[in-house]
Amino acid sequence: MNANKALWEKGDFTRIAESMRASGEAIVARLGITPDLTVLDLGCGDGTTALPAARYASRVLGVDISEPLVAAGTRRAERHGLTNLTFQQGDASDLGEFPDATFDLVLSFFGAMFAPRPSEVAKEMVRVTRPGGRIVMGNWIPGDPTLVAQLLRISSAYSPPPPEGFVSPVTWGIDKDVVERFTGAGVPADDISFARDTYTFELDASPSEFLATFKTYYGPTMNAYQAAEANGRAAELHAELEELFTSQNTNATDATTCIPATFLRVTVDC
Repeated sequence: MNANKALWEKGDFTRIAESMRASGEAIVARLGITPDLTVLDLGCGDGTTALPAARYASRVLGVDISEPLVAAGTRRAERHGLTNLTFQQGDASDLGEFPDATFDLVLSFFGAMFAPRPSEVAKEMVRVTRPGGRIVMGNWIPGDPTLVAQLLRISSAYSPPPPEGFVSPVTWGIDKDVVERFTGAGVPADDISFARDTYTFELDASPSEFLATFKTYYGPTMNAYQAAEANGRAAELHAELEELFTSQNTNATDATTCIPATFLRVTVDC
């Protein structure tokens, strides 16, 4: 079975996505999407950015490796009456079913960065984007002190070594790696720009309860706990993550959680 597919079909990412809705809507509102645009959202999950994009664009297609997330996104589109929004299962590194120059705007916020074969991901994103169109990615940054980068760092420290040839997803948060991938896909370096941006996780639950959601429903964290348990280090991992979630919470009360996380926003003009 496709290991990436298995990872994102483990647990239930919709439970994490509930804390991401407001920032997803805010990001989309700043993208300048107009009613004449056709949009592809890669690694879309259940539609955190695809759904608000559909309120601006003529047509939005969400593609995700996880079939349960595609089904969840379809249900959300139906509930909101968005007939111009559809979801389908697919792999960001192989979009062969789409002809060249199909989309005006290709989005991927914390999605395509997790696909294997990053150079192929860049080539496919460029190939399906129309001349004059844009690609906009949001990618977590390695070594960043905020939540997600630290969660992935801690989780990897308790997990088995990755297979040979594995390329870390957070290399998509390194400017020079991103430039190398998109120039390799034929984009001039001057047409690739970067900005640091903030994504905020918000929910009516304590940081401990938020961590419990990751432990129960987020594939990478689930794998880390399983590996730590097998090595007798589960309590150590849990203590480290409790400290992370509690210290990152900016709310004055522990009854609610608001955690900002820094990411690299990549814009590619095609």
